[in-house]
Amino acid sequence: MISVGVIPARMGSSRFPGKPLKLISGMPMIEHVYKRSLLCTNLNELYVATCDLEIKKVVESFGGKVIMTSYNHERCTDRIAEAISDIDCDIVVNIQGDEVLVNPEMISNSIDELKKKNISYKTVNNVSKIFNKEEFEDPNNVKVVFNKNKEALYFSREPIPNNIKNYDYDYYGYKQVCIISFTKDYLFEFNSLKQTALEVSESIDMLRCLENGHKVKIVETEFLNWSVDTKTDLEHVNKLLENDPISRKYLF
Repeated sequence: MISVGVIPARMGSSRFPGKPLKLISGMPMIEHVYKRSLLCTNLNELYVATCDLEIKKVVESFGGKVIMTSYNHERCTDRIAEAISDIDCDIVVNIQGDEVLVNPEMISNSIDELKKKNISYKTVNNVSKIFNKEEFEDPNNVKVVFNKNKEALYFSREPIPNNIKNYDYDYYGYKQVCIISFTKDYLFEFNSLKQTALEVSESIDMLRCLENGHKVKIVETEFLNWSVDTKTDLEHVNKLLENDPISRKYLF
């Protein structure tokens, strides 16, 4: 099965304009995400999908591959679908451009779940535990609850299942890590569906799957991750990279 990674990126982020090109450890954010994703041996190809020439120029300057897309996409999945429409592949991995600490194994684990022959999942989403209450209550972090089969029940920007730590465990809950794999056919099926009420209310794409009765397989990762939505996040990730083993493979 052919697996393609796509990193959607645009300059016009409502929460942090221009963030793909913000410098972290002297390197543009998009370059970190690309070079870390490129270390995943399960990916046959890797592209950045963007509507901005500034991003295209930077990505090509460090040897990355770029596919230009329309300015009119509201959702990253729409941008990705346009980007891979003429590419021969079976699995498409959405690697968000602000997941600076993406570990190659996160991508591999997501792909491997779709390759299992005895289970017919069509989309897989990484999650990780939240140990900090402030992070749990931060609306920039999408929280996830799932059933015993590790299938998503709901995604929310609110602290779910509640904002009180369950003291039987040492964590508050789970957050979405934006490494999301789709079969190519399902990505186009997903994009053919109208946006749903909860999806719009929460501003979370994956709720469209759940509202249409489709399963989202959850894969838990223990790798450190932190998406960049604010300048504070940028500073925090900059510090985390100082002791990050993956960064040593491409920064030095």
